[in-house]
Amino acid sequence: MDIVEVARRSGIPASALRYYEDKGLIASTGRSGLRRTFSPAVLDQLSLIALGRAAGFSLDEIRGMFSADGRMAIDRRSLDGKADEIDRTIKRLQALSKGLRHAAVCPAPNHSECPTFKRLLRAAGAGKLAPAETAKLPQSRRGSK
Repeated sequence: MDIVEVARRSGIPASALRYYEDKGLIASTGRSGLRRTFSPAVLDQLSLIALGRAAGFSLDEIRGMFSADGRMAIDRRSLDGKADEIDRTIKRLQALSKGLRHAAVCPAPNHSECPTFKRLLRAAGAGKLAPAETAKLPQSRRGSK
C-alpha cells in the first residue's frame, strides 16, 4: 500500500505517517515512484499506536511495544502500570467532580463558608487534584506552562 492508501484507510495524515516512520514506530517497505509503500500490517501497528496514545503512553514507550521486525511485543507490566495510573486519574477526577457538584448546589451562603468546598480548595492547593506531571512542579511553576 502506498502512503496515500494507508492515510485513507487509517485516517492518519501522511505527515503523521512520515513522522512515525522517522521516530521508528513504523517502517516503509519501499517506494512506488515518490510515494512510500507499506505492508498491510502497518494498519495494525497504527492501531496499536492509537491505543497507546489514548492510554497516555509516550511515543518512545509505544516504540518499545514493537520488536525489531515490527511485530507487537508488549510488556504486560507496563500495561498494568498504565492501567493503575489511569485508575488513579479516574479516582482523582471523580473526587474533583463530586466536589464541584457539591459546590454547585451547596446551601452555604458563600462558597468560602462551605466545609466541603474548603477541603476541595486545600486539596487543589496541595496539588492533590492536579494531573501527576503538574503536581510534581514547584508551587511557583504551576500553571505557568
